[in-house]
Amino acid sequence: MAQTSAQLHRWDEIALEKVTEMLSRKSVTGEREMLVQIYVKRGCMVPIHAHESEQMTYVLQGALRFLVGGEEITVREGEVLHIPSWLPHQAEALDDTFEMDIFSPIRQDWLDGTDTYFHKK
Repeated sequence: MAQTSAQLHRWDEIALEKVTEMLSRKSVTGEREMLVQIYVKRGCMVPIHAHESEQMTYVLQGALRFLVGGEEITVREGEVLHIPSWLPHQAEALDDTFEMDIFSPIRQDWLDGTDTYFHKK
């Protein structure tokens, strides 16, 4: 059923989800898009993966080195990286990093806990 009214969210009232020892997140989810605050510690590696969702990564503090479709891209404070649907990518935190991701459609694997690629060695 479609939502018919606006909804206010406060980041400080949203529980921090500890995904790994190196990565935590908070998320706000609508019907077709998802906004996520992500905190990663220096050296954190997000293994290569791909998903249906388009992704916008906005680095607020720190820096991330992405490998996207075989191309290395460093995203620093104040920069935004757009990753199209199904394009394989991985990321490494070059510093302790605070960033925001926008996904459309929503990352159902993050909501139901099937995002097991975070735990691959």
